[in-house]
Amino acid sequence: MSDMRRRDFIALVSGGVAAWPLGALAQESGKTWRIGFIARGHEKFYDALFEGLRELGYVEGRNLIVERRYAGDHTERFQELAVEMVRLKVDIIIVVTTPAALAVKSATTTIPVVFPNAINPVETGVVASLAHPGGNVTGGAAQTAVLSAKRLEIFKEVVPGLSQGAVLWNADNPALALAWRETQAAARALGITLQAHALRDVKDFDAAFAMMAQQRPDVFLVLQDALTLQHRKEIIDFAIRERLPSMFVAREWVEAGGLMSYGESLPEMYRRAAYFVDRILKGAKPADLPVEQVTKFELVLNLKTAKAIGLTIPEAMLVRADDVIE
Repeated sequence: MSDMRRRDFIALVSGGVAAWPLGALAQESGKTWRIGFIARGHEKFYDALFEGLRELGYVEGRNLIVERRYAGDHTERFQELAVEMVRLKVDIIIVVTTPAALAVKSATTTIPVVFPNAINPVETGVVASLAHPGGNVTGGAAQTAVLSAKRLEIFKEVVPGLSQGAVLWNADNPALALAWRETQAAARALGITLQAHALRDVKDFDAAFAMMAQQRPDVFLVLQDALTLQHRKEIIDFAIRERLPSMFVAREWVEAGGLMSYGESLPEMYRRAAYFVDRILKGAKPADLPVEQVTKFELVLNLKTAKAIGLTIPEAMLVRADDVIE
């Protein structure tokens, strides 16, 4: 098992492991595994998955072939890529976004599928439940409702008099529809009014930015998925240009110039996905591996960006932060 501080994750139910019928068998000497990997585009934190696999003995060029496929801004290609993976007869498929997971799920019910960091996988129909995923899909999941409330609470501490916020999200990703509703509910409880700015593809960014610049919200929140991650530079540049306090899901945004992030460590979740891959290749059924929810979150602040937009971060918040970029 990967040394990934298992206590940082919670498996809702532990259960016995049965053999995956007619599928992956326990690792054999001389066996070469073929893994499919479907994403929108490359992200550096994906490397943690393959580092984790190397630590478990799966090495590209030796006993592992990775079929990487990227849809770019053409998400309609996910179905095509899923069918290609079935045709290639890969041993397992790793997906990094809900539209890709749904495409693969419709293409095969027998090839095991792992998602490192799913958003609302039960509500979107990717799995039957966290404790008992059922079918051929399992992996890790974010706690979107808890995190939405916490991000808004942090905003209230940092931005005095906060009453209006803007939320940017990809309406073409079914996982984010629920995340938006959860964020709305959390905002109402805190007396904050949110205005949604929904995207469906890259062409929608300019209109969303223009509307936010006109409305002048107090703060700006991004519900992360592959679309917004791939275009984070444009999003961050807009927030700084408009002097908008911004909140994101992961530290990768803050390292790129975003003001704040609160959420799980993406590299850790991707490294943890190697555990699921290993278990499945050694005979476990995805249906018997509970979906894990990360329970350790990090607050990251960027003081350079705070200065650029004229915002003073309270000392108490600086003390609480897990990392402060200066």
